[in-house]
Amino acid sequence: MDLDWLIVGGGIHGVHIAVRLVDDGGVDPERLCIVDPAPRLLARWRERARVTGMSYLRSPLMHHIDTDPYSLARFASEPDDWPTPLFTPPNGRPALRLFDAHCDNVIDRRGLGGRHVRARACGIDVDTEGVGVQLESGANLRAAKVVLAIGAEGQPAWPSWAAKGRRGVEHVFDANLEAWGPTARSVAVVGGGITAAQIGLRLARDGHRVSLVSRHPMRVHQYDSDPGWFGPKFMSGFERIRDLHARRRTITEGRHRGSMPPDVVTALQDAVRAGEVTTHESEVERLEDEGGRLRLSLSSGESVDVDEVLLATGVSPERPGGAMVDRLIAEASLPCAPCGYPVLDDALRWHPRIQVSGPLAELTIGPVARNIAGARRAAERIVASLPGTARQVGQQGGPSLRTDVRVESRA
Repeated sequence: MDLDWLIVGGGIHGVHIAVRLVDDGGVDPERLCIVDPAPRLLARWRERARVTGMSYLRSPLMHHIDTDPYSLARFASEPDDWPTPLFTPPNGRPALRLFDAHCDNVIDRRGLGGRHVRARACGIDVDTEGVGVQLESGANLRAAKVVLAIGAEGQPAWPSWAAKGRRGVEHVFDANLEAWGPTARSVAVVGGGITAAQIGLRLARDGHRVSLVSRHPMRVHQYDSDPGWFGPKFMSGFERIRDLHARRRTITEGRHRGSMPPDVVTALQDAVRAGEVTTHESEVERLEDEGGRLRLSLSSGESVDVDEVLLATGVSPERPGGAMVDRLIAEASLPCAPCGYPVLDDALRWHPRIQVSGPLAELTIGPVARNIAGARRAAERIVASLPGTARQVGQQGGPSLRTDVRVESRA
């Protein structure tokens, strides 16, 4: 067997799980690898944060990738030339620069950069001896266990009116703003959540003329789900829900989609008053080329003429992983809920050798599954399932979803 653990995905979830396996699970870092096509771990997270112009995280002080919840606070107390306040209210939300420097420190202390295999996984095979992961390079890796820490950012949601490949139209997850050059442009940012607001503010600071188009009024929430989902207040009831349709409905209702925290709302309102950003509360009905520019026709009867359109429309609701996960489900007969997402046990096992985190774990972890809090909760369950750990998974939460429900196995 080449490896003990192989983690597919080098984002917040994959890196934090690797840290916890090393720190709390006693896994030798030399027996672990993280497969991700980016040039460095957390590269996609950093790029998204940079593009949107994020200054402070939405998450509180104790939500980070290290094992000890107080690690970031201690790191911030070390001498350094930090150019901005390190934390902002409420709950000590860290500055992005501080958070990124802490991530580098955490990764370097475990030597995880050297355990990064820069490649894209394209196939997974399971047998009685282990798991084989095929890479697009043609190489194969084998491990006793695999964690699928696959995010949904690779499947950005495109509205029906915005054909992919159209000139001047990009999704923020794939945008290359550096290619615009120094010339000021008029830009329509389409979306109503924190990403739309942050990138609109960033573009305005850069001297562009920004129109923010949202189909709903500003939804003000400090976090993307109620803090009750971080602990037993809401999770104890969620774990008692046996019907998978009801779990999916509860997750959807528990998320504050298209929302932004109060400080971002205030900054956006200030920019509107200063004439740096204009807002349109309306649906986009169609997009047309008009004399070399782009025209958005809105349901309100207005039209917005711009040079560029940036979509901040979130991600597609389909299960992440694409064809690779589809084949794995079919070949290994893995159970799925009617919504297509995995049905797991309490240790997030989809198969005795395969565990998951992130969106793939949300029917077990709940509405916070996709964010940093979800990464920490997933890592706790995965590590607690290892032989010899102090707290076994059977002591957490309710009974496994897989013990008493009828599920669908489908690609």
